[in-house]
Amino acid sequence: MARRSAPEVNAGSMADIAFLLLIFFLVTTTMEKDKGISRQLPPIQEIEEEVIIKDKNLFIVLVNKNDDLLVEDEPMELKDLRQAAIDFLDNGGAPSNSPEYCNYCQGKKDPSSSDSPDKAIISVQNDRLTSYNMYIAVQNELVGAYNFLRNRESQRLFGWEFTYVKSQVDAGTYVGDRSKAEEGLKEIQALFPLKLSEATPKKN
Repeated sequence: MARRSAPEVNAGSMADIAFLLLIFFLVTTTMEKDKGISRQLPPIQEIEEEVIIKDKNLFIVLVNKNDDLLVEDEPMELKDLRQAAIDFLDNGGAPSNSPEYCNYCQGKKDPSSSDSPDKAIISVQNDRLTSYNMYIAVQNELVGAYNFLRNRESQRLFGWEFTYVKSQVDAGTYVGDRSKAEEGLKEIQALFPLKLSEATPKKN
């Protein structure tokens, strides 16, 4: 009895099918975008007169090559940095009869600390050997301090969180009155303007 030969599978089009599947997955797959630290450089201005900043309105954060944190000449743990920045920004130390008086600040009103959020500046100085992780962690805590205060004021004035509404407006997914939301965001940003200065890193 003759042996029956096994039927052959036609694999001639397998390469075409694999190529089509590859194109399909490339087209339909969503790639996650890298996220960085949002920074906007101020416009170039020709200022002839020198701006005088009071020492009490300057919050100095130093990070050395060993990732040690020195805040206002005192050692500090990273976990305490956000609250220290909040206390500084929200202090409202200007007297009530001063044009710099902050009537929405809820801080200690310490006359030796910042006058108002508009005058308060946070200065960060990193060593050239500071690790990238520490640099990002410090930035995250300081921006978190601003976001905490902005969220508090936006809840008080408008009943919504600043960071949530801003993320929706930026993404174009805000379902309410966009122009009204943008006006509210600008108002909150004016109450607590982001004044975060980065000094040139030192070699040592």
